Amino acid sequence: MTETPLTLAEVEAVARAAHEGQTDKAGRPYAEHLAAVAEGVRARGGDPEQIAAAWLHDAIEDDALTREWLAAAALAPRAKAIVDALTKRPGEEPGEYARRILDTPGALLVKASDLAHNADPGRLAVLPEATRGRLTEKYARMRALLGLDLRG
Repeated sequence: MTETPLTLAEVEAVARAAHEGQTDKAGRPYAEHLAAVAEGVRARGGDPEQIAAAWLHDAIEDDALTREWLAAAALAPRAKAIVDALTKRPGEEPGEYARRILDTPGALLVKASDLAHNADPGRLAVLPEATRGRLTEKYARMRALLGLDLRG
């Protein structure tokens, strides 16, 4: 018997619960970032599997959920593959990370939305100047590795 896949509302609820109490670099609830990335994917024409992956894109990397949870989750294999592709490995070089994203169907759109929100001037403006500069450079390097333009 095949398990009924999680709806987008259920994926959102799982992601919000998993990241409960976490904040971003500006001290905002982390779920705000997840919602912005999911909405960015939707606005860029992403499909439900990409939107589900957007909600979960940082869950494993941030230790909010485990790889075992992802493997067993009632999600489409493509959504799982996108989440896996977007999960940085310890000590991984940026180029290796970018290649995995480029090699995973559907992952680039989710990462583009993630980078666009991370690099949003309004979000960066509240950070200390040194942090803002470091992150701006980091996001620009990743955009270049992924072949994305600088407009977001």
